[in-house]
Amino acid sequence: MLDLLLKGARIAGEADTREICVRDGRIAEPEPEARQVIDLGGALVTPALVEPHIHLDAVLTVGEPRHNLSGSLFEGIAIWAERVKQLSVDDVKRRVRTVLRWQLANGVQFVRSHVDVCDPELRAARALLELRQEIGDQMTLQLVAFPQQGIMSFDGGEDLMRRAVDMGVDVVGAIPHFELTREYGERSVKFAMALAADKGLRVDIHCDETDDDHSRFVEVMAAETIRLGMGGRVTASHTTAMHSYNAAYAYRLINNLKRAQMHMVTNPLDNSVLQGRFDGYPIRRGHTRVKELLAAGVNVCIG
Repeated sequence: MLDLLLKGARIAGEADTREICVRDGRIAEPEPEARQVIDLGGALVTPALVEPHIHLDAVLTVGEPRHNLSGSLFEGIAIWAERVKQLSVDDVKRRVRTVLRWQLANGVQFVRSHVDVCDPELRAARALLELRQEIGDQMTLQLVAFPQQGIMSFDGGEDLMRRAVDMGVDVVGAIPHFELTREYGERSVKFAMALAADKGLRVDIHCDETDDDHSRFVEVMAAETIRLGMGGRVTASHTTAMHSYNAAYAYRLINNLKRAQMHMVTNPLDNSVLQGRFDGYPIRRGHTRVKELLAAGVNVCIG
């Protein structure tokens, strides 16, 4: 006997509805009887959804300790640096459990979360690693060691990244455009990617999240991906500066991203309100070049 029979299920691309049979948590061959029967009435059935970019350690903290009055990324980072000092493992786990329940209720079962490691006690990382284990039978939670204040520009940044990796995070991150100098930014990318390569981990770097068309760290990522043979394991998130690059440079860059087999994540919910804060009129939208990336065959995700 089946555990569950879903009737009237609509599958994307198919005209007729189907029946879906479930036994022991897996789709099974059809059988006439089931312990539970649900008529979906033509509702769409999809695979579990994926959230490729979120900061779970920062959820449900708006207004703590104050609101971002400028609406800029820079003020947001400064506010978060104040909030980090108030973190506790229990505080993080309480807020994150609420959001994970919301995600599960909406069909999300695969989540990649960046977690700030610019904290000598690594409280957020410890909390999320515990939750990853706690929720593992319901959701795959992938954690990125994310140095919100920079690796080279934050005291002990390299050591904190290594400690987070040793604790068991899944992915290595960086934030080169926020480092104090261009040199520090390049060093941070190379450090993060070398660390990931050494440990057999993936890479997901907040890269060029700015309207400054001189911010070009994603080219460093592409070069290092090719040099280290890490194709398919490296993601560049945001890359909003790509919106402001001249067309000739963008064309060459996108071809190199394809050659490197890199993944890109665009974050329209965030960057629609963060970008263009220093512009007069017209104000740029500031999203990365999604259409051109897709046309070139680069994998693009939406976070």
